[in-house]
Amino acid sequence: MTAAYLDPRTGETFPLDQPRWCGPGHAPLLLTSLPGIARDRIDTATRSLWRYRSAFPMQIENPITMDEGCTPLIPRTMHGANVHLKCEWFMPTGSFKDRGASVMLSLLRAQGITHVLEDSSGNGGAAVSAYAAAGGMRATIMAPDSTSPAKTVQMRAHGAAVELIPGNRQATSDAAVARSDSIFYASHNWHPFFLHGTKTLAYELWEDLGFIAPDNIITPCGAGSNVLGCEIGFSELLRAGQIARMPRIFAAQPENCGPIAAAFLAGSDALVPGAIHPTIAEGTAIAQPIRLREVLGALRATEGGAVHLSEADIARATLDLAAMGIYVEPTSAQAAAALEKLLASGAITPEQTTVLVLTGSGLKATPRIADLLGIIL
Repeated sequence: MTAAYLDPRTGETFPLDQPRWCGPGHAPLLLTSLPGIARDRIDTATRSLWRYRSAFPMQIENPITMDEGCTPLIPRTMHGANVHLKCEWFMPTGSFKDRGASVMLSLLRAQGITHVLEDSSGNGGAAVSAYAAAGGMRATIMAPDSTSPAKTVQMRAHGAAVELIPGNRQATSDAAVARSDSIFYASHNWHPFFLHGTKTLAYELWEDLGFIAPDNIITPCGAGSNVLGCEIGFSELLRAGQIARMPRIFAAQPENCGPIAAAFLAGSDALVPGAIHPTIAEGTAIAQPIRLREVLGALRATEGGAVHLSEADIARATLDLAAMGIYVEPTSAQAAAALEKLLASGAITPEQTTVLVLTGSGLKATPRIADLLGIIL
C-alpha cells in the first residue's frame, strides 16, 4: 500500500515524493491509512522506536536516531487502581517529542530537506534542534519572547538559530507560517510525519503489554499529537489483526486553556468561546489547535473522552507523583489528575488496564515546581 499525504477534510491526496507541510489553503494534512505490522515485522535487534520502521510510510536506511523510544512502563497503584506509567521523559531531550522529531526529520532529510523551521515554546523546539544537529541539518526555531531561557538555551546549545517573537504563542505560529516560504516548515504541530513518530507509542505499549492493547490511555493534550499518534498506531494494529479492539483514549487539559476538552464536553466540533488564562501546564496551552476536528474524532471514535483540570488539580498531582519518586513537569501530571477524576466518575474502573502517558521531565519545569513547594530560587 503506497502512502500519500491526505487532506482529511476534502479527501484530496498528494504524493510523498514532494515535501509539503500543508494542503491547499493551509489545510492540515494526515497520511493515507497504512496496513500496520505484525510482531514478526518488529526489528528486535534495534532498541529504539526504529524497531517499528516497517510501519513507517517511507523506508529509511540511515535514520536520525539517538535510541529514542523503548521508555519504561512502570506499574503503580494510584487512587485504588493498578495503572501503568509510561515514562516518556526517558528520551534524549527529556520529552516525548523526540519520537516525532526523529521520524519527521529522518523522512524530511530523505526528501532532500536540509534546513527546517519550527515554532515552539519548549519541548518541540528542543527536540527538533537536537535531531537536526544529530542529522547534520540546520534548524531555525521561533519562540515567544516570554519563553523560559532554560528552554531556549537548550535549543541554542544544539546549534539552532533561535528567534524570539513578541506576543503570545499564536503570534509565534503566525510568524513561522509567514517564514515558511523561505525555510521548510517542519512543525511538530503541522507535519504528518511527526504523528508517525508519535504512533510508535502505540506499538510500544502493545509490545510492553504482551502484544495486547490497554483498555484506557490517558495523555496530556495540547495540539493532540499523542491522541492522534495513539489512534493512528492502534488503528494500524487493528487493521493488521494484531489487537481485538481499540483502547479508549482520554485527553487531559487545563481549565485555563483547554479548547479540545471544552469542545468535547460541549459536544461541539468547533472551538467553544471561552477565556484563556495562564496555566502551570504550559506544554498544553494551545488555544487554537489546528487539528481540533481530528482530535475530537479520535476521542469519540475510541469511546474515550476529555477531562478539564483546575490549577489546584494539576499542582496536587505533580507533587503526589513526586512523592512516589516520579518527577515530571505539571503538564505531564495532568494524566494523573485526570485518572483521579475518571475513576471517581466511573468512566474507567480499577480492574481495567490503564496507561498514563507522562510526557516530560520535571527538570523542564524547575521554577514552576519550586513555586508549588514555596521555594524561592
